Amino acid sequence: RHGEAINRIDQSERGDREVPLSLSLIFQTQTNCKSIGIYDLPSIHQSNKETSAPLKPRLNVIYVSVGVCGGGYILYKFYDAYTNRISQLQQQLADDQQNEDLLKAQMQMHFENIQRIANTMTLPHTMLYLSSRVAEELDLYHLTDKLIRGKAQSQSHTLLTPSQKLHLWDTLKILSFTRMVLSIWAMTAVSLYIRIQVNILGRHLYIDTARHLGPPEDADLIDQTDEQQFLASADYLSSQRMPMLVSNMQAAATEVLRGKQLRDIFNASVLDETIMQILNTFMSMGRPHHWVDYLMPEDVRFHGSVESSIPNDADITKLDQLMVETRTVLSSSEFENILELSLSKVVEGVMEDMKGNGNLFAGGLPLAKLLPRIAQISPLLLEEPSRNKFTQIIQNIPQVEVFFTLLYTNMSTS
Repeated sequence: RHGEAINRIDQSERGDREVPLSLSLIFQTQTNCKSIGIYDLPSIHQSNKETSAPLKPRLNVIYVSVGVCGGGYILYKFYDAYTNRISQLQQQLADDQQNEDLLKAQMQMHFENIQRIANTMTLPHTMLYLSSRVAEELDLYHLTDKLIRGKAQSQSHTLLTPSQKLHLWDTLKILSFTRMVLSIWAMTAVSLYIRIQVNILGRHLYIDTARHLGPPEDADLIDQTDEQQFLASADYLSSQRMPMLVSNMQAAATEVLRGKQLRDIFNASVLDETIMQILNTFMSMGRPHHWVDYLMPEDVRFHGSVESSIPNDADITKLDQLMVETRTVLSSSEFENILELSLSKVVEGVMEDMKGNGNLFAGGLPLAKLLPRIAQISPLLLEEPSRNKFTQIIQNIPQVEVFFTLLYTNMSTS
């Protein structure tokens, strides 16, 4: 036990001696560091903080400058891209406008060529045929010849009975008005119909050619057989519907003239009113838009005047498309208005022509003396277009020109 106690005392004494030694070592180390210029760690940290403090404002300025420059560069790139895009769009708009102007100029030139073709080629042939058919169906020579021979025979005591003479004069009255008013209506309707045809056909040909971006001979255009058959329908009235037109127009004339006697005095106003009454009576006969049936068939394979077979269904479809479009235009309220306006303008022209010879209606004339002049006006109405003042009247109506312009550009006409 004594030995253990001594050991503990000895260890305790050694510990007491070791503590002062450690403190002495630390003190000596600090002294040596100061002697060679090395400070303790807290002093070094404090020195770094004092050194970096003046650099912070400069770094902030650099950071802000870099940010401003970077933002400006980005904004410049955005602005440059935006201005380039605007420039491209403006150039594209200018090119589109130039192409649109060129297309309009081409369509206008083509439209004028179409009207010229209608007036110089299609219409003259149709008018010649129409004139001959009207003369055949409404030949007044046999009536006037009987009246002349009856007057001559009165000197040889071979007289026509009063009832026979009255019947001849009454028939001549009806047929003279029928022929004049029928010529007015047929000339007006057929000339408008032909212009509808050539405008529809011309537009289809133009679009088909432009769609293929090549010359007409390389494009897949309307079949020639379809084109010929479509244009041949302009003669449908003369070849197929003339007897029906004569019958219905004569019925309208008979109804209007029933109360008018040969001795009645006619002046320009009365004659104008009588002609318009016959036209209005005829236009109101039958179902709505019945005049379409005089101008074109419902079946495209209608007549034997075109001696050609239709090879396949594709041709029928294309021809049907043209015919259906034409019938749609003829059945529209716009065409009805154009037809009525044209008829009234032609009647005005007829009245001016009849009044032009020495003021024919000064004081009025008995109807019997007016009939020869009425009979003479029909050939003038159906004259060749280059010498026909009445077809020129129709062409010069502003509303008619607008109608066909809209039709050619395929804008709504109904």
